[in-house]
Amino acid sequence: MRWMKRGAPPANGNGNGKRAAPRRRQPLARWARNTLRAGLWAAVAAAIVVGPAWLWRAGLVARAAETAWSPIVEASAALGLVVREVVAEGRRETKRAELLAALGIKGGEPILAFDPDDARKRIEALPWVRSAAVERRLPDTIRIRILERRAMAWWQKDGKLVLIDRFGDPIPVAASGRFDNLIVLVGDDAPAHAAELIRMLGREPDLAGRVHAAVRVGARRWNLRMDAGIDVRLPEDGSEAAWAKLAELERKHGILSRDIEAVDLRLPDRLIVQTKAGRIPASLTGGRDT
Repeated sequence: MRWMKRGAPPANGNGNGKRAAPRRRQPLARWARNTLRAGLWAAVAAAIVVGPAWLWRAGLVARAAETAWSPIVEASAALGLVVREVVAEGRRETKRAELLAALGIKGGEPILAFDPDDARKRIEALPWVRSAAVERRLPDTIRIRILERRAMAWWQKDGKLVLIDRFGDPIPVAASGRFDNLIVLVGDDAPAHAAELIRMLGREPDLAGRVHAAVRVGARRWNLRMDAGIDVRLPEDGSEAAWAKLAELERKHGILSRDIEAVDLRLPDRLIVQTKAGRIPASLTGGRDT
């Protein structure tokens, strides 16, 4: 740091008309250097703690953002308060390059010039991120914790497939073969009821693996499209019980392995099996299961 003297030197420094020889600048004593460093650290700490609140009250937040390279930020960088490490937790689908670009700061830049809240908003705008927490840890680390969306199903909308998460919200990513095993949902209100359907199907995992699609009927109930093109009509009420009974019938009698087109479970005390020849009623106990 450069120090400047105030005022001009005397014209005759030694009284004999000759200019006095310049003095050699003496180095600061160790205690003075330590005091100076401590004072600068205190100023930095005060700027971190008091600065944002004062700026907010004074209405100068926008101006402060435009003048991030203030003297105190430059001084903090000289003390080593620069970004050297970024630690991210919870990243599975989000690409590293996308996350760093949304972070908005590069290694070696002053960490005090970094705004964690602005970075959080940019990160939460990424397709796979549901929520994020961003903090700076002095002297040189930025820590990011993200909660990513989990792909749950495909939603067929306007002739196109849209990936949705467990909340039924669209995930704005391009379709890929990675999620071909997910069920396809059809119906305007299908995403809103998708989570409860997936939970119900999951109670019978062997049978759930054979469900390719689910159609929401009249905003009240589901029709399931199984492998081999078999349709299963679930009731509006008691769908979980009907699904469990279908799984039991499949385990005992292999009903879905027969030459049938549809299974109607909408009646509480019996089922109707539709074959190519027509409909055949059968009791849920399996009395007539052909």
